Amino acid sequence: MNHIAQSWKALLVAAALTLPSLAFAAEPAMMKDGMMVDHKGMTLYTFDKDKEGKSMCMGECATNWPPLMAPMDAKPTGDWTPIKREDGTMQWAYKGKPMYGYKMDKKPGDTEGDGKGGFWHMYRH
Repeated sequence: MNHIAQSWKALLVAAALTLPSLAFAAEPAMMKDGMMVDHKGMTLYTFDKDKEGKSMCMGECATNWPPLMAPMDAKPTGDWTPIKREDGTMQWAYKGKPMYGYKMDKKPGDTEGDGKGGFWHMYRH
């Protein structure tokens, strides 16, 4: 029984040391089938009116095109950087481009927002 308890303790210590590094290693989104998607598989978009590292989508725009939110203490990771929005919240930007979902996309793989108004584009690789 003592050996099992020691093994269990070692496993818990290893997990405690490993999990924080895994949390920091995860990027906010990923490429899937040639397009950028969030961790739920929902398509991400860019807005042509955004300026480098600054979102121009506020109010009703942000209701229709929800920003890919970042935690307040987010740190840059790879090509991802957190940017501060006008309302003080944080949003993820990929290579300087703020990223958004689209409220009319209902399931993973939907791309209803691509080309909307001539200003919205799914991020392709």
